Amino acid sequence: MADYAIGDIHACYEPFQALLEQLEFDSTHDRLWLTGDLVGRGPQPVETLRAVRDLGDAAHTVLGNHDIHCLAVAIGEGKKRASDRLEPLLEAPDRDDLIDWLRHQPLLIDLPDLPYTLTHAGIAPQWDLATAAHCAAEAEAALRSADPASLMANLYGDDPDRWSNDLAGWDRLRFIINAFTRMRFCKADGRLDFSANGPPESAPDGLYAWYEAPDRQVGPNTTTVISGHWSRLGCRQGPGYVTLDTGCLWGGQLTAVRLDTTPAVFTHRDCPTQQPPG
Repeated sequence: MADYAIGDIHACYEPFQALLEQLEFDSTHDRLWLTGDLVGRGPQPVETLRAVRDLGDAAHTVLGNHDIHCLAVAIGEGKKRASDRLEPLLEAPDRDDLIDWLRHQPLLIDLPDLPYTLTHAGIAPQWDLATAAHCAAEAEAALRSADPASLMANLYGDDPDRWSNDLAGWDRLRFIINAFTRMRFCKADGRLDFSANGPPESAPDGLYAWYEAPDRQVGPNTTTVISGHWSRLGCRQGPGYVTLDTGCLWGGQLTAVRLDTTPAVFTHRDCPTQQPPG
């Protein structure tokens, strides 16, 4: 049995299938762990969601920010943008089933039998692993509730930007979902900063990649966090983190890493540009 983590697919169905063939992935024995953003801006959202869903227990994904936005649009609380290229999904005959399946995916997965934790953007530096798991469960319950529209109507925004156990209501859920799905940089005091999206080497002074934040609670002695979300960061591996978004959507690569080997083995699949200009 092999365990593979794969970076952001963004509805790039054909490169995803080509990468699985390259890996010789066997759904009867192997497992996939996907960093989220299954949809958003790519050409084949319906085929991508069906493919991952139909793999059953052989594939596990977390939710990314584009997945969350897709849910908001489908529910009627998100702004439709032509660049998201969600119309094929919104008009699909099995739209409701696919949206419901997506809505029930987690924000955080602690991989069984492996020293890895999977999330789309990372883990807020103030959280230990137990707190992160608890916060993920809170937000997942809201997403899966009978009234997800109320959450979506109060979801968008950058504030609050700093965690406190005293946060409550929509502010608390907004911070949790932003941390798991949108975070890249933090300030020294742990505040999230959404003003930059380039590589850490070009970041303004005073900003830290989330995995380099001072006093980060989830360190390499706890787990290794696998994330995507940050295509301009690319594929990197360091103490307590692996990043896998290598810009398939933008004509880069779709990247997989085999997790059950030492050292972990990376595989890359070149991707044609999937996002049209403009």
